Amino acid sequence: MKFPRNAKILGSYFDAAPVAAVFFVLVIFLLLSALLPVPGLRMKLNPPAAADLPGISQRIVAMAVDADGRLYFKNQIVTETQLKAGLVTAVRNAHEPLTLVIHADRAVSYGTLARLALLAREPEAGIPGITNLLLATLPRVEDAPAPR
Repeated sequence: MKFPRNAKILGSYFDAAPVAAVFFVLVIFLLLSALLPVPGLRMKLNPPAAADLPGISQRIVAMAVDADGRLYFKNQIVTETQLKAGLVTAVRNAHEPLTLVIHADRAVSYGTLARLALLAREPEAGIPGITNLLLATLPRVEDAPAPR
């Protein structure tokens, strides 16, 4: 039995309409994926700038406070009691002294920072508090050199 061999692979011209349709569907998916929420919290922190500050060599535990006075710990908004419980847990799980790094907006008052430092320093049920405290800053932006 002999089969006819006159089959053509592409019998017509290339049609751009299906390719354009698939392209626009992909564009719609990309635009919709940009609207999905990103995990974590969006904070608007504007820390102060400073130059020539030393770093630390110890383990750290970080928290943040924004200009509205909201406290953040482990990417969640917390109250002062929840912050205290989280700091106690961090000290309990650490086998060396910790340093608390506070990422504070420059609009946060000194009284709020002092209250947070005292909150971290308080011992709890035989567990010593955090004695080392640092305020996070941005590096100072230097002026660009003058053109020659």
